[in-house]
Amino acid sequence: MTNTIALRTRGRRALTLAFLAAIIEGFDLQAAGVAVPKLVPAFGLTPPQIGLFLSSATFGLIFGALSGGWIADRWGRRTGLVLSLLTFGIFSVATIFATSFDQLLVLRILTGVGLGGALPNLINIAAESVEPGRRGWAVSIMYAGVPLGGAIASGVATLGLHGDDWHSIFLVGGLMPLLLAPFVQVMLPPLAVVRQKASAATVRLRTLFQPQTLVGTLLLWLSFFLGLMVVYVLLNWMPQLLVARGLTKNEASLVQLLFNVGGVAGSLIGGRIFDSPRPVIPVLLAFAASAAALIMLGILPAELVLMLVGGVLVGGAILCMQAILYATAPQCYPFEIRGTGVGIAIAVGRLGSIAGPLFTGFLVAAGATPTQVMFALVPLTVLTGTFTVVLLFRRTRRPAFA
Repeated sequence: MTNTIALRTRGRRALTLAFLAAIIEGFDLQAAGVAVPKLVPAFGLTPPQIGLFLSSATFGLIFGALSGGWIADRWGRRTGLVLSLLTFGIFSVATIFATSFDQLLVLRILTGVGLGGALPNLINIAAESVEPGRRGWAVSIMYAGVPLGGAIASGVATLGLHGDDWHSIFLVGGLMPLLLAPFVQVMLPPLAVVRQKASAATVRLRTLFQPQTLVGTLLLWLSFFLGLMVVYVLLNWMPQLLVARGLTKNEASLVQLLFNVGGVAGSLIGGRIFDSPRPVIPVLLAFAASAAALIMLGILPAELVLMLVGGVLVGGAILCMQAILYATAPQCYPFEIRGTGVGIAIAVGRLGSIAGPLFTGFLVAAGATPTQVMFALVPLTVLTGTFTVVLLFRRTRRPAFA
């Protein structure tokens, strides 16, 4: 009994640290968007430069996810998370000293490397801090921190709390991970990979494509790619689409804020769904609800109250879907290659986060209405749900990896 209580206490401590790190991650992911209105006059940025700056972190996120997953398996989850926190903290603080657009760009890419490296470590820390039957719940609690951090950043922008100074958003976003890193190093319980198990790093990639993991790997990649396409279309384009439908910029920002708030609740619901005794049917219903929410947002009249309700429901449904995906990923691999497997899946998903806004830009340039853009996301959501359900069905037909 004493041993069980001690294990649960350590698990709660690990999950709390992961949740705090996820809040900081969500805040820093949206820091660039919050700072852009102030950066434009300060640096004389052109529209192409704005687009390049906003997407630059994504390229760092891809490299960071790959390296963060590898470090998680090679030196342990704690080392991977601490290095990631230090990396995006240092380069976020360094951003305040930038004096040119080129410096802004390079520092944002390097910040993205740290942000990308954190997530595979956070997912694995959450999944491995509890017993197998509660992993979905644990991952969803961790992941709820990301939209919560995004909501805080959106709230700062909406209320103008950062004033006229763009430096403060990057300074705060950089100091928070630097302050948290020592606590993670000292307080995170030992979840590191045993060195003997992780010594064969050269065979790790090959293991992902062995018969018992190949189908799961490919399905996971497709799910992450399509799922993050949908998420990043909404994160990047929803305010512009709402303005095109008649809302003011402030009203669109408020809808975006509630999208993140709804995402917090949706993430928690996704974890409960994942941990249910027979998750396949509830997950199917969750993805169907995501598709229905997108259709609803597309056809609702452009009135503020209705759009606020629509933003909450879409945020809840879409990030419920994403939480289920993140809870699924650790289940696809044995412990020794879990960091690498999850990291590569996240990196593939980041390619989707690039493709999604580009796809939407192509639709808008071709004359698509905001309603048509929302409808175009529905088949992507349905496919994501289909692939995820197949993964879950495979999991229920065999014992889950420890």
